[in-house]
Amino acid sequence: MEYLKKASKTAATGEQDVRETVQSMLDEIESGGEAVVREYAHKLDLWEGDIVVSDAQRRASHEAVNQRLKDDILFARDNVQRFAQAQLSTIGDTQLELLPGLLAGQKQIPVSAAGCYAPGGRYSHVASAIMTATTAKVAGVKHISACSPPRPGVGMHPAVLYALDVCGADTILNLGGVQGIAAMAFGLFGTSPARVLAGPGNQYVAEAKRILFGRVGIDMFAGPTESMVIADSSADPVIVAADLVGQAEHGYNSPVWLISTDRKLATEVHKLIPELIADLPKLNRENATIAWEEYGEIMVCDNRNEAVEVSDSYASEHLQIQADDLDWWLDNLTNYGSLFLGEETTVAYGDKVSGPNHVLPTKGAAHYTGGLSVGKFIKTVTWQRSTRQANRDIGQACARISRLEGMEGHARSADVRLAKYFPGENFDLTGAS
Repeated sequence: MEYLKKASKTAATGEQDVRETVQSMLDEIESGGEAVVREYAHKLDLWEGDIVVSDAQRRASHEAVNQRLKDDILFARDNVQRFAQAQLSTIGDTQLELLPGLLAGQKQIPVSAAGCYAPGGRYSHVASAIMTATTAKVAGVKHISACSPPRPGVGMHPAVLYALDVCGADTILNLGGVQGIAAMAFGLFGTSPARVLAGPGNQYVAEAKRILFGRVGIDMFAGPTESMVIADSSADPVIVAADLVGQAEHGYNSPVWLISTDRKLATEVHKLIPELIADLPKLNRENATIAWEEYGEIMVCDNRNEAVEVSDSYASEHLQIQADDLDWWLDNLTNYGSLFLGEETTVAYGDKVSGPNHVLPTKGAAHYTGGLSVGKFIKTVTWQRSTRQANRDIGQACARISRLEGMEGHARSADVRLAKYFPGENFDLTGAS
C-alpha cells in the first residue's frame, strides 16, 4: 500500500484534557443539580431562558418551520421509522423446552427512559433529532427526553424542536453539551433518569457518555465522524472528491480517507479536494480545510483484496464503495458502521433521510458493534421454569459442578430440592474431579 497523503493526527489527539474537564463538570452537576446546569447553560450557551420547552413553544415551532421543510422532516422520519420497525420485527420473544420439564425463554423489554441528544453547535442537526427520537419511539420506550443547544435569546433551532416533537420526545430541554447529557442521565428538570443515552455530539458530549456508561447504557463510544471511500478506475473523481469534502465539513477533527486501486484516480482526487473545499461557505471551509490537512489520507492499493484488508483495519464509521462488482464488496467487507454501495448513494443520504440510522461507531468501534438501532433501547432478558421431575437431572449436575468449584452454598440449593422432591433416594452429589 502506498500513501499519497498521510494524516498527522488521529481521533485520539487531545483526549486527556477533554476527559478531565468533563469529569469535573459531571461531578459538579451531580452534586449541585439543576442550579449548576443553569450556570453552565448561561456560561457556555449564553442561555437564560426556560430549560424545559413548553407545549406552547412546541406548537410555535410548527408555525416557524415552512411546509416544505416540515414535509422533508416527515419524509425522513417515515423512512427511519419504517427501517426501525423492520429491525424490531427481527427481535422477538422465544421459549423452548431444553429437556422434559425445563422451560427457558427470552423476553424483549424496552428500557423505561431514554435520552436523545441532537447537536446544535456548528450546525443544527435536525437529522440527529429524527434518528434518535424516532428509533426510541419504535422500540417502545415509555419516556423519551431530548435536548439540543439553545441559541442566545432564541432557544434551539425551530426545525430541531419541530423534529423532536413530531418524532415523539416527551420532554425537550434547551440544553447542550455536557450539561444536557448530565440533565438527562440524572433525571433533572422533570425528566425520568435516562437508562440509555443516544446521539452524536462533539468530543465533550462523547466523553460525558463514555464516563457515564455503566450507570446508564449508551449507544456506543463515539468520536469525531469519519468517512472512507473505496474507488477503482470506474469511479468519477469529482464525485469521490465531493463525497470526501462533504464529510470533512463536519468538523476540524473529522477524518476522511480514500482507498483506491487506481493511482491515476487517486491523484486526480488529491488535486480536486482543495479546490472543492475552497468553494465552501466560510465555516464549512474552515472545518474541512483543517480536517483534510490534519486527518485526511489517500492510499493506493494493488488490488481489491488489499483494499478490503486495509479498510477492515480502519473499521470506518461510513464506508462508500464506488467500484465495479458491488456484490463482491458487500460479501467481503466486514468492519464498518454503515456501507454505501455504488455512486448512486452517498453518506449524505444516510446522514439525513434514507432510513438506516446515522448514529454509528467511530474510532475503530465498528470492529465489534454496529450503529444505533431499536435493539439499543431494548433489553433482551431471559427466564426459566422447571418441574419437580426435571430437578432430578438438573439438581445433581448443579450440585456436583458447584462442589467441584468449591461453592458449597450453591450445591446445597440443589441438595435441598433433591431431598424434598425425591425423598429416600440417594444421589452422588460429590464434586470429585
